[in-house]
Amino acid sequence: MKRKLIAAIGIAGMMVSIAACGGNDDKGSSNSGADAKELTVWLTVDAQNNWPELVKAADAAVQKAHPGVKIKHEYYGWPDKNTKLDAVLATDKAPDVVEMGNTEMLGYMVKGAFAPLDASKFTNSSQWLDGLKASVTYDGKTYGVPYYAGGRVGNWRSDIAASVGIKTPPKTYTELTADLDKIQKKEGDKFSAWYQPTRDWYAAMSFVYDAGGSIAAESGGQWKGNLSSPESIKGLTEFKNVIDKYMHGDKTKDESDRYIVYGQGKAAMIFGAAWEGASAADPKADKTGGKLKTSLVNFVMPGPSGKNMPVFLGGSDLAVPVKSKAQALAAEWINAFTGPSGQKGLMAKGNLPNNKTDLATLKNDPATAVPATAAESNWFVPMAPGWGQVEKAQVLQTMLQNIGTGKQSVEDAAKAADTAIDKVINTK
Repeated sequence: MKRKLIAAIGIAGMMVSIAACGGNDDKGSSNSGADAKELTVWLTVDAQNNWPELVKAADAAVQKAHPGVKIKHEYYGWPDKNTKLDAVLATDKAPDVVEMGNTEMLGYMVKGAFAPLDASKFTNSSQWLDGLKASVTYDGKTYGVPYYAGGRVGNWRSDIAASVGIKTPPKTYTELTADLDKIQKKEGDKFSAWYQPTRDWYAAMSFVYDAGGSIAAESGGQWKGNLSSPESIKGLTEFKNVIDKYMHGDKTKDESDRYIVYGQGKAAMIFGAAWEGASAADPKADKTGGKLKTSLVNFVMPGPSGKNMPVFLGGSDLAVPVKSKAQALAAEWINAFTGPSGQKGLMAKGNLPNNKTDLATLKNDPATAVPATAAESNWFVPMAPGWGQVEKAQVLQTMLQNIGTGKQSVEDAAKAADTAIDKVINTK
């Protein structure tokens, strides 16, 4: 699941109106709406198409507790959702619950668009996955509830591995690189033992966080780019090693068509979103004569540190606009939707849950053990006030392309990225 980061450029103008209504404090606002009779819930078409029964169950729970309450749903596609949200937040007709991509949350939290929530009122909030908790937290306050997530795993062709005597996926990074060395030697330099798009900053930052580095770090209330730290350089250097040794495709590409390239039979392995292997094996994408359907195997990606590779968790959050007139009721609906029964339903649809308790149940099931185990170690983007204003895809992708193509050294490219990040990362 990939979503573009919306940098909140459309919400700046509406914030004068939002600020004027007040209510952005820990005690809630005059819009608490404990006795509200109507609730408007905005979700994406994912819920409408894939788990409408979970929406109905949340409605029923709220209506049982509040007889007579009317609940209205509107569904939106990801490309146009935020444009419509920005427009309505500038009026007095704000919805009461909105679904956000977790990388979309920050700009809205910084600008005061969402009401603070009491995390203790949401089931399993103490067990929220770290990366998901970070996505709804700003300046020590909670402004949303994690809904569900998708993670990243290693995926390789067991048939190609078997051709060089390898029977099982690697458990350690040393095993991984030794296996890939054998595959690369056998297949030759026109084949990618590991197809790793150079501009894939999600994968590259996993190496950075595995080495103890980070995109940016906070000290004394100020954020600074941290890509040129010794730890981050170590991670970026190992990422470059992977590109140099195993990636023999176009080194100026991002990950958007990785599953298509994989499906063409030009690689033995990828590290990407858990759905990518299955998409490559789809008859529409598989150009290997159907070999992928029976040979692709997911595995937990080992990191150079000796631990599992930290992965980025993409997903959705639910928030309550500060201008909602039914904030208390909205919070109840979110809890009903994201609580234990909701998480069970979402997991049955192939999603990762928002909390460690439910994640543990997936780890115990062989069918879901790999993505669940991989998701335990995770990272998230810096929750700095100006991060939404950083042209992050461009900054990080440029750095990685310059590293991967040899245009710049790892150190010089990282310093340039830090300089670009520092210019705006503390800007509100």
